[in-house]
Amino acid sequence: MLTGQAIFTDAYVVIPKGVMTDIVTSNLPFWDKTRAWIIARPMSGFAETFAQYIVEVSPGGGSTQPEPDATAEAVLFVVSGAIDLELDGTRHSMEEGGYAFIPPRAKWSVKNSTDAPATFHWIRKSYEVVDGIALPEAFVTSDKDVPPVAMADTNGAWATTRFVDPSDMRHDMHVNIVTFKPGGIIPFMETHVMEHGLYVLQGKAAYKLNNDWVEVEAGDFMWLRAFCPQACYAAGMEDFRYLLYKDVNRHPKLKL
Repeated sequence: MLTGQAIFTDAYVVIPKGVMTDIVTSNLPFWDKTRAWIIARPMSGFAETFAQYIVEVSPGGGSTQPEPDATAEAVLFVVSGAIDLELDGTRHSMEEGGYAFIPPRAKWSVKNSTDAPATFHWIRKSYEVVDGIALPEAFVTSDKDVPPVAMADTNGAWATTRFVDPSDMRHDMHVNIVTFKPGGIIPFMETHVMEHGLYVLQGKAAYKLNNDWVEVEAGDFMWLRAFCPQACYAAGMEDFRYLLYKDVNRHPKLKL
């Protein structure tokens, strides 16, 4: 019998932590002492807007040439250890919970100056330029410094930590943290144009994906294409938290 079974359907993917082993890592150009689990990438006929990596940097490792695509924007989110991020000439020490937004054409580098491995998520997207709207600015913060906002009519059981103002049209992607208290739910089947990457940071839940209920826990990843119906029940004894990607604030492309 297999354990930690992965699921790949036309509507969604589940990559459980148990299948993210040493033998499925990738090496990246110009990254030293680094390996990555690439858990999402644009695929014709499925999700198309982003790539997401779990990056593990050993002591002394990192990159001075991290991004090969000048049109790409990025979010870095640290899940363990610590890294030094140099961003447009300013150095930032990022520990667990650290969050950085990196706009296109920014100059940045990453180094692990500690004596322990560091792990962070790297979410990449081709930025969609709009005439008359400026590029967003780089920033570095932490989930400890951004208070979550309770969702309406949930008595605080469902909250979202938003690192970017949803009305800021400069941003064409949001990477938030969603938190459910034990027993918290999404009380309806969300069905919308945004596609999602969901990495579970803490806790356990039953997640409804299209026609299926799937049990997920910390370390698991879900990847939802546009319009995949979804709902959630936080079933564990602690908060259920996940890092959430979605594409926003742009017209759908009418020509492929």
